[in-house]
Amino acid sequence: MTFASRMTRAPRAFEPDRGADGLAHVQGIDAGLHDLIHGAAGCSPFLLGLLGVEGAWLTENIDTPEAARDAILAEVAQLPRADLEQGLRTAKRRMALLVALADLGGVWPLETVTRAITDLADGAVDICIRRLVAAEITRGKLPAMTEDDAQSAAGMVALSMGKQGAYELNYSSDIDLICLFDETRFDPDDYHEARAAFIRVTRKMTAILSDLGAGGYVFRTDLRLRPDASVTPVCLSMETAERYYESVGRTWERAAYIKARASAGDITAGEGFLKTLTPFVWRKHLDFAAIQDAHDMRLRIRDHKGLGGKLDLMGHNMKLGRGGIREIEFFTQTRQLIAGGRDPSLRARGTCDGLDALVAAGWVPDDTARTLQTHYRAHREVEHRLQMINDAQTHDLPQDGEGFDRLAAFMGVARADLERDLRDRLEEVHSLTEGFFAPGQGDVAPVDDFGKEITARWLTYPALRSDRAVQIFDRLRPEILTRLREAAKPDEALAQFDGFLAGLPAGVQLFSLFEANPQLTQLIVDIAATAPALAHYLSQNASVFDAVIGGGFFAPWPDTAGLRTSFDAALDGVDDYESRLDMARRWAKEWHFRIGVHHLRGLIDGIEAGRQYAQLAQVVVAGLWPHVLAQFVAKHGVTPGRGAAVLAMGSLGAGRLNAMSDLDLIVIYDADGEAASDGPKPLATRTYFARLTQALVTALSAQMPEGRLYEVDMRLRPSGRAGPVATSLAAFETYQRDAAWTWEHLALTRARAIAGAPDLLADIAAVRRAVLADKAAGDTVLADVADMRARIAAAKPPQGAWDAKIGAGRLQDIELLAQTACLRAGCGETALEAQLQAGIGWLSAAESAALAQGYALFWRLQAAARLLTGGALDPAELGEGGVRFILRETGMENTDALASAMAETAATASAIIARLLEGKTDGA
Repeated sequence: MTFASRMTRAPRAFEPDRGADGLAHVQGIDAGLHDLIHGAAGCSPFLLGLLGVEGAWLTENIDTPEAARDAILAEVAQLPRADLEQGLRTAKRRMALLVALADLGGVWPLETVTRAITDLADGAVDICIRRLVAAEITRGKLPAMTEDDAQSAAGMVALSMGKQGAYELNYSSDIDLICLFDETRFDPDDYHEARAAFIRVTRKMTAILSDLGAGGYVFRTDLRLRPDASVTPVCLSMETAERYYESVGRTWERAAYIKARASAGDITAGEGFLKTLTPFVWRKHLDFAAIQDAHDMRLRIRDHKGLGGKLDLMGHNMKLGRGGIREIEFFTQTRQLIAGGRDPSLRARGTCDGLDALVAAGWVPDDTARTLQTHYRAHREVEHRLQMINDAQTHDLPQDGEGFDRLAAFMGVARADLERDLRDRLEEVHSLTEGFFAPGQGDVAPVDDFGKEITARWLTYPALRSDRAVQIFDRLRPEILTRLREAAKPDEALAQFDGFLAGLPAGVQLFSLFEANPQLTQLIVDIAATAPALAHYLSQNASVFDAVIGGGFFAPWPDTAGLRTSFDAALDGVDDYESRLDMARRWAKEWHFRIGVHHLRGLIDGIEAGRQYAQLAQVVVAGLWPHVLAQFVAKHGVTPGRGAAVLAMGSLGAGRLNAMSDLDLIVIYDADGEAASDGPKPLATRTYFARLTQALVTALSAQMPEGRLYEVDMRLRPSGRAGPVATSLAAFETYQRDAAWTWEHLALTRARAIAGAPDLLADIAAVRRAVLADKAAGDTVLADVADMRARIAAAKPPQGAWDAKIGAGRLQDIELLAQTACLRAGCGETALEAQLQAGIGWLSAAESAALAQGYALFWRLQAAARLLTGGALDPAELGEGGVRFILRETGMENTDALASAMAETAATASAIIARLLEGKTDGA
């Protein structure tokens, strides 16, 4: 297709005589382009001038604009040092003329237009750096560098910032660069000489690109985005820049690096540098404080430029003014900063691409994004027309009617239509973005004395030690106090919220999170009014609030396979081992919190919560195991054989945990003999697996910046504390058959392999089934269990009347009976209900149902107690909200009814258990 056949529009000549002059410069051009040339030259003195210089070139090349563009870029890449100044200016003129006509004629969309301009800027900067660095090498000014090093610019890179980084350069744009060099390529003694050479290269490059010569200029170049530009040289070492951002980098610099791109020179080194800045740019937690930073920045720009007030089209700044381009960019970048640390898919450089990513992740409504994208493209086209008129880096609409008439002609529309369209677009952008940025002022605080003594001390808390935290919290305070006053027992809720607030180590990020997401205020009030243990947990782990608004928090539970996929995805994006352990903690804490909130709000009951806590723990152990193993193998190598497997014991093996449960684990291995491992630090077999086991325990229980995952108990391994922490499969089988006590066989009824090679897991399961079948008919089982039950009763009395776990006929007692039933039946089930079912025959179906029903009551009570208090349960100390939760969970009308049900249920269960352990038949 020809250029003319692809055209969809053309400007009208504001000055027809100038339009005719333009046509005179391209007399042999396709007649289908005459209206385009006439309109362009008749509206833009600049384009008329370009036609006078490059008309012959245009006539020969315009019919295939993509080929013409590519040829310009190819010529730039081959320019010798002596031809840089003139060659680049020629390239800029030709590209400017080609791009303008393709834009004005509708042949290229906005993205193609800005990409062509950006590609030329990238190519110009790159060839300057390479040629100038080569010259410094030739002069011997870059120590130890050779001609081959010139191909990688001896470690120098230009980072394109802003619109160049996003391939969004406007028609007459400046280019913003940060020039760096890789200091690791030089001996420390040569550092200063190398730095001086790179500074010279940067200054010469800037002069070549920016100076206005006989052929015009190439690109005005701005180096002021570099770290501490007022005092630093124009080219910095990467180490210096990295130290700056780590120590004093600001939010506006984080936003700038969203679009940053290594575009010229040593691209590999530049990309490596950008990767080191990932933690600076993309915070690991949702960063709603960025909203206030961006809002403050917008206000400062408006004040500095005098752009505040109502919309007046005359002289309005399309970039920085009300409803302008910057509003859309800030809206997009700020939301990217908020969530991009958690979701790498949001780290798009382009504005429209960023909006698409935000829609896909659920952060921006689709209709909002589409509207902003449409207006963004329209704003950019207006901006380009303004700049094409005189090749001026301007964003201001005309100051008078004649100027608007010219712009309307250039746009190919009537002036009235242009003004109406501009006003509508600018106002809609302002409306969509202003509500996001402008912080609410909050209601007037209550005038009564509610909580006066408690609230008076809030300003002394660590979370409110900064002025900024106080300002944000003051806007939240009326809403918080209003919601606390609406609690069933306001004073209790206030006291527990006070505990939450007192425990916060810092406040700005969390308060910003609350301000941007008001639903969290009600959530924390609900938790404070109900579950002081959970409120205390939140004060130490406030980052888990991220999960509530990160998407999917109230979605259905994904089960084990879905959890494992999520866990693996979270760790796959992390490079080093320590960071993976921290990521595992962050991930697990969010899911753990999710279970607690769902339980508290009645979305799940205690039984389901127990199942979810167990699945979560299983996924964490099984998911971490390959990483622990890989880290260990890297140090010590592998041993012959099938390696090791992890067995869940106790409550985890039974598939039911509460909010405070630790994990009972054992490790079994199968090695081929006693040969040492083959790594850099070889270990004998027993030592190898003992240390591997300890590495797993450390990975789970070590205190790290993100806390710990679980406490681990390994006392259920063969011989308990006296035995090795890891046991060979052969030794495990021998011990279980020949030396284990009845209580260890009971523990084996809840053993469940959760990590390891599949064939090893299968063999361990086979050994377990064989041992249980072999021990099922043991003569002393009932007597041993009865003795064990008596010892437990003597050693661990109940912690009050409300203890759901300890005591005759309560959780521990029913679990003991279920394990006994399983052992006697020689069955492989690990869940309590299934074990009771397996025992029918020894106990009746009615007894099995009664025990299961009693267990459910006590489990619900225990699960609630662990969530609410983290310890013993006493309704008198629990508070109104907690009591209501307990009664809802147990289905009781009041605490008296609950106490009566507990006593009756326990008595029934205890009687059944005592009869069975005494060997009496049903009804005897």
